[in-house]
Amino acid sequence: MRHSQLRISRSNLFHNYNFFRSKLSKSTKLLVLVKANGYGFGDVEISKLAEDFGADYLGVAFPCEGIRLKKAGIKLPVMVLTPGIDNFDQIIEYGLEPSIITPESAISMASAIKQAGLTSYPVHIKLDTGMQRVGFDQSLIKELKKIISKNQCLYIKSLFSHLAAADEKKHDHFTREQIETFCKMTNDICSFLPYLPMRHILNSSGIERFTYAQMDMVRLGIGIYGTSYVDESSLKPAASLVAPVIQVKKALKGTIGYGRHGETGPEGKTIATIPLGYADGIDRHLSRGAVSFMVNGKAAPTIGNICMDSFMLDVTGLNVKVGDEVTIFGDAPHPSEIAKVLKTITYEIFTSVSQRVERVVVD
Repeated sequence: MRHSQLRISRSNLFHNYNFFRSKLSKSTKLLVLVKANGYGFGDVEISKLAEDFGADYLGVAFPCEGIRLKKAGIKLPVMVLTPGIDNFDQIIEYGLEPSIITPESAISMASAIKQAGLTSYPVHIKLDTGMQRVGFDQSLIKELKKIISKNQCLYIKSLFSHLAAADEKKHDHFTREQIETFCKMTNDICSFLPYLPMRHILNSSGIERFTYAQMDMVRLGIGIYGTSYVDESSLKPAASLVAPVIQVKKALKGTIGYGRHGETGPEGKTIATIPLGYADGIDRHLSRGAVSFMVNGKAAPTIGNICMDSFMLDVTGLNVKVGDEVTIFGDAPHPSEIAKVLKTITYEIFTSVSQRVERVVVD
């Protein structure tokens, strides 16, 4: 039995999916990113919902994530963004589609295809247009073309790149340069191929702000989970993190918790204990009243330090009893509010939720 739940709202996810889908042409394919355990929401759960919603592709970071999805019965094609350099045989075994980021990985993948007795296998070529993280930059395109010519078993399913700052207006000139560079590079590669690969460069912010560059496919990540760094007003929180009160006590004059950082004052306070801690993703910087969580529709501030497996709320003056539900994030407080307190991004809030927390799809 688990105390806590991450309640995934099917209806809110579908709303967010449709918001981004509505910005695209009917012919544009949509890839939903489910890496990092579905951004913390549950990879299998989100993948099944994405299939139901009509997504065309799924995206993961590592082969182990894709293998897990295939073992769970996921039918959508799965693109592996960071396949590594020495496990292409497993990728082929499970029918995953790898991203190729270097000449060496292209040659290694071609060798694995031949060893598997196949004459063709889909791969995705990552181009570096300015992110300067991974991928083929302009200086490597000539070599890439030679490798493809010699290894026609590499079926180029798509050519793609990643925008570095699509959410920030001050970088719009750079973003447009990335898109222009991508078009030039892909035109060069496509000019010698006997077929036409898909092209995709837009992420969630790109879909909102640079829709003209949607091309053949887009990659929807944080947007489907209810966060936008452009305009969040049209999206809904994809999940609520909740846990019950396990004890309510009247704390007399003194201190609360580790380090004695929670002070009760001369009249004491009523304290509620919740079975979630920093091991579950409740960041320790949320201690000592840095944030308030919702109990029975009322905001209650943290008191004392967040512990590994629990934290305390000051519920003085509130009608709170054992078993009452506490909302850590959801409609209120919104995940963005928690991220703002921690001076981080909602990605980190979501992916920090531990495996001890049960994922449940509701509505």
